[in-house]
Amino acid sequence: MKTSVIRIGNSRGIRISKTLLEQCRLRDEVELEVVDDHLVVRPATKPRSGWEDAFREMHERGDDTLLDRESLPLTQWDKTERQW
Repeated sequence: MKTSVIRIGNSRGIRISKTLLEQCRLRDEVELEVVDDHLVVRPATKPRSGWEDAFREMHERGDDTLLDRESLPLTQWDKTERQW
């Protein structure tokens, strides 16, 4: 499919058909990346997307423990307020 590059203020843009938007699951926000000499447009992902599931899986495997507890210096609060 060919389309024209159009002027939008001081920038340029392209019109993307509804069919292509639906096929690529593009919404209001996208991520753009240049790979070699190609412009890649993909749906924008939310920061930390999928973290909740990943943390849940880590907990279920017992893989969510602090590894360097001994290397952390105690704060004044740790010494006086915290109950170990």
